[in-house]
Amino acid sequence: MNFDDPRLTAMGLLSEVHAGLMARFQPVLAAAGLSEVDFETVIRLARTPGQQLRMSDLAAQTGLSTSGVTRVVDRLERQGLVKRRACASDRRASYAALTEAGRERLESMLPDHLQDIEATFTGLLDAEELKAFLGMLRKIRDVVRPCATVGAEGHHIPASGEGECTRAGEPDMAATPGGERDTAPAAST
Repeated sequence: MNFDDPRLTAMGLLSEVHAGLMARFQPVLAAAGLSEVDFETVIRLARTPGQQLRMSDLAAQTGLSTSGVTRVVDRLERQGLVKRRACASDRRASYAALTEAGRERLESMLPDHLQDIEATFTGLLDAEELKAFLGMLRKIRDVVRPCATVGAEGHHIPASGEGECTRAGEPDMAATPGGERDTAPAAST
């Protein structure tokens, strides 16, 4: 067995980088009163057109179970950062929507968070490296988390609720130097 296999190295480096970035970002999130999953939830809502998502789509994007996303939204709702809205066309569905207080919380902490991202991640790469890296991350993300953008324009879960998420159109919604938007959080995906 080759313990120096580059596949093991790739996974080890990815794990180390993720753990290091999350440790670096944690103080800013904590100062804002947000856990990592709280931040992922509110930033996804903030970056989604209309700043709201169906609860099932939010669960799919975050990788949480429906009960897990319900608990997160309950907690954020108690803090006044998110509110639930009924779906006018489907009484069984509801939306999680970012509140003005949620937007204000993000606006107050994002300058420090973006400074951390720049200092420890994106600022270490030149523009071409960052563009290529974002493309590689999207390629991998689309395989390992195909539902990461479900609920965004043109992205949906099949009507049966089974199988992989599908995309009804392009372009990719991820933030790029060209100005497209992504529902993925700046912190980790």
